[in-house]
Amino acid sequence: MTAPIRKVDLLDTGPRFTAADAARLNARFAGAATADWLATVLREGLVGRAAAVSSFGAESAVLLHLLAQIDPGTAVLFLDTGKHFAETLAYRDRLVAQLGLTNLQVLVPDPETMARRDANGLRWSYDPDGCCEIRKVAPLAGAMAGFDASITGRKAFQAATRANLPRFEIDTTDAAGRLKVNPLIDWTAEDVAAYFRAHDLPAHPLVAQGYPSIGCSPCTSKVAPGEDPRSGRWKGWDKTECGIHVPGAADGELPPGFDPVF
Repeated sequence: MTAPIRKVDLLDTGPRFTAADAARLNARFAGAATADWLATVLREGLVGRAAAVSSFGAESAVLLHLLAQIDPGTAVLFLDTGKHFAETLAYRDRLVAQLGLTNLQVLVPDPETMARRDANGLRWSYDPDGCCEIRKVAPLAGAMAGFDASITGRKAFQAATRANLPRFEIDTTDAAGRLKVNPLIDWTAEDVAAYFRAHDLPAHPLVAQGYPSIGCSPCTSKVAPGEDPRSGRWKGWDKTECGIHVPGAADGELPPGFDPVF
């Protein structure tokens, strides 16, 4: 008999989930339509307390629309780094209002840490990993203490580092046994575009200007037709991720290039 998927005990001080739990979830929902399995997972509490992490970037409206149809009160975490394009902040507010999302949580960097480690706001120019660590990784790690799973908008076609990710995986950025849920991991670019059209979702205003992947303004460049959609992120640096999906980034065991001093 297949072991049941363990539901989270709020008093449990051990790991929330194991690799076996993730494997059972992947097996249970193999081949299921995204909207259907995501609704089941959230409504039955199969991943405990879940929060979506959204950049309100080029493709974010798809995941946010799916969540709004299931439960508009789902927590949506937005990392306000202080370096976003003004267009992204306006787009965030537009989507929240249009989709009826009621639980947007804006996370900001710790002021004392910023004063000590990036007083002039230019750390991105000489240490982008360290900048991401204090503006994104640390604030998100603190917020996730109140949740058992994060829901991401990652897709396999976006980058080689995302090509083989499953729908459910153990979050390797900490030791708490949280799950990461990747509802769109097997969607193609065509699937995303079709969903935008089918639900008349507004595009991020910078997409039409040549930005298919949008992060902080100093570290985001335009992308030429045919180039990897994420090639405009941290152009000129050997860097492909901001760090929130990097093993060890939330517990002090940071990869080379990260400054672990808080």
